[in-house]
Amino acid sequence: MRRGSEEATSVKRRMAEDGREESVAADDDSQHTAEDGRNGLNNTMVEESPTLLRRMEICVAEAEKRSGKNAVNMQETFTVYLIETRPMDALAEGRNPTPDSLWRRYSEFELLRNYLLVTFPYIVVPPLPEKRAEFVWHKLSADNMDPDFVERRRVGLENFLLRVASHPVLSNDKILHHFLTEEHGWKEVVYETGFQAKADSRLKALSATFRVRNPDKRFMDMKHYSDELQSHTSQLLRARARVADRLYGVYKVHGNYGRVFRAVCRKHELTQFELEMATQDLISKKQQHEELSTGAPEQREARLKLLEELIEEGEEAVKDKTVECEEHVEKAWVDMQRFTEQKDKDLREALINYAVMQVSMCKKGIQMWSNAKECFLKM
Repeated sequence: MRRGSEEATSVKRRMAEDGREESVAADDDSQHTAEDGRNGLNNTMVEESPTLLRRMEICVAEAEKRSGKNAVNMQETFTVYLIETRPMDALAEGRNPTPDSLWRRYSEFELLRNYLLVTFPYIVVPPLPEKRAEFVWHKLSADNMDPDFVERRRVGLENFLLRVASHPVLSNDKILHHFLTEEHGWKEVVYETGFQAKADSRLKALSATFRVRNPDKRFMDMKHYSDELQSHTSQLLRARARVADRLYGVYKVHGNYGRVFRAVCRKHELTQFELEMATQDLISKKQQHEELSTGAPEQREARLKLLEELIEEGEEAVKDKTVECEEHVEKAWVDMQRFTEQKDKDLREALINYAVMQVSMCKKGIQMWSNAKECFLKM
C-alpha cells in the first residue's frame, strides 16, 4: 500500500512539473487549438487556460467495495473509487479546504477514455490500468476484489487522471471537468455529444482490412516502433509470469508436506484417544465392581458377574488398543523418518532447479532488456 502511494506521489510531482512546462507551451498550441475549434471541437473545450493540473489538485484517494443491481437487474459486487479535487489557488494562498469528492466505477473511467479517444483521434490518450487480473499463474480464479489488485488499479486510475489533466488539450475538455466535479448527469452530457456514433464508426474502420499506398514514413516508423516495444514488453511480462509460476509450483507442491505429516499425527491422536477412552471405561467398571462388593447380597452376585464380564471385555479392548497404538507409533515414526529424508531430497532438488531456472531466466531477461533498450533509444 505504501509503495503504491509513493508511486502516485512521484507521478503527481512529475505531472505538476509537466503542467508548468506545458503552460509555457500553451501559446504555441493556441493556433492548433483554434484549428480544432474550426473542426467542431471548440464546443467541448473550457476557456483556454493552463493545464488543469496547475489549477486543480486531483487524487483517487481510496477504493470501496459495494453491492447493487446491474443493467439487467441482477445482483453484483463492484468496486468504486473516490476522486478528490481541490483548487490550487486555495493551496497557494495557504488555505487547506476540504476537497470536493465523488465516487466513480471503473466502467466510468472507461467511458471517459473512449470519449477522449473518439473526440481527439490525433492525441495519444493515456492508458487505463488492467480491468481484471491478467497473470493468474497461481491457478486460482482472477479475483477483482483482491485488495492488492484493487490498490494497484487505484494507483493506475489516479495516474491516468493526472496524465490527462496535465495534457495541454485534454485537460481543458469540458467532459473531463464534468467527470471530476459532477457526480450525477455527466454520462448524459457525454452521450449528448454523439460520440457513440463516432465510436461505432471508428471501430468499424479500425477492424476493416485495407492497405495504404502512400503512408507517411514518420507514422510507419512509429507503428513499427510501437509493435517492437509491445513485443519486448510482452516478452518481459511472460518471462516474469514463468518465474512466478515456477516459484509458486515450488511453494504449492512442497507445501503439501505439512498436510501429510499432519494427517499421520492426526491418526495417532485418534488411536491414542480411543485407547484413553477404553482405559477410562475399564477404570469406571472396576470402581463399580468395588462399590458393589459392599452392597446388598441379593443384588450383588448378578451385577458383579455382569461387571466382571464387562471388565474382562474392557481389558481386552485396552490391550488391543494399546497394541494398535504402539504399532501405529512405531510404524508411523519409521515412515515419517523415511518421508522426511525424501522431502529433504525433493526440496534440495527443487531449489537447485529453481536456482538454475532463475539464472536462465535472468540471462533471457538481460537479452530482452537489451532489445528493449535498443527500442527505447530509437525514440
